[in-house]
Amino acid sequence: MGRFSGKRILITGGTSGMGLAGARRIVAEGGQVIVTGMSKEHLDETKQALPGALILRNDAGDPVAADALAEKVRELGSLDGLWLNAGYAAVAAIEDIDAAFFDRMMNANVRGPVLQLAKLSSYLNKGSSVVLTSSTATYEGAPIASTYAATKGAMIAMARSWASALGERQIRVNVVVPGPIETNFRNFMADDFRRKFEADVVGHLALARVGTAEEAAAVALFLLSDDASYVTGSQYAVDGGLIMQ
Repeated sequence: MGRFSGKRILITGGTSGMGLAGARRIVAEGGQVIVTGMSKEHLDETKQALPGALILRNDAGDPVAADALAEKVRELGSLDGLWLNAGYAAVAAIEDIDAAFFDRMMNANVRGPVLQLAKLSSYLNKGSSVVLTSSTATYEGAPIASTYAATKGAMIAMARSWASALGERQIRVNVVVPGPIETNFRNFMADDFRRKFEADVVGHLALARVGTAEEAAAVALFLLSDDASYVTGSQYAVDGGLIMQ
């Protein structure tokens, strides 16, 4: 009997990186997973990796996507856990930010999770868990990451309010705050810039190495599991000591 035996967990942005690592482990621990993603390549690969899972193409930045997701969950019945992990990242100097840049990131990283929880909250069983993925970018003060950092800071603020709102149903809401993790999430950066960025970050880490997707997912799964039954409104940094929080 695993921690997730008999439980159904929905992971948005679960076809790569931390989300996929988490989905694999939930299945290994006896659970059922619903996974969303955008890339056809990643969706196809996830179908091969998790043959018993429900794999859905769903764009968190689309205002009607949450309705489609809720309809699928309604057909299944209910959820025991929800990991709002889908996200979009880009960087820009202050003077290069325009409305389209701002809206795309806010729509995916803030409006998306808000609408997803609004539509899915009624399907969360008593005693279930919600986990949000933030980022150490919230605290780093990187000069070209202001909009991204703002969206990830919003996740932390929303989680505290949601923990209060859902506490009467014994539903817990917590945040995982990854730092430098080996995923494809920074592939939007030019190769040379990404290598310099990662080298600079590693130089500030107490553990002096980049973390793995599995290490980050392990913390999210702790929060999703009954092992964290008295933990809510909290944030857990998984960052090798980057922000020492």
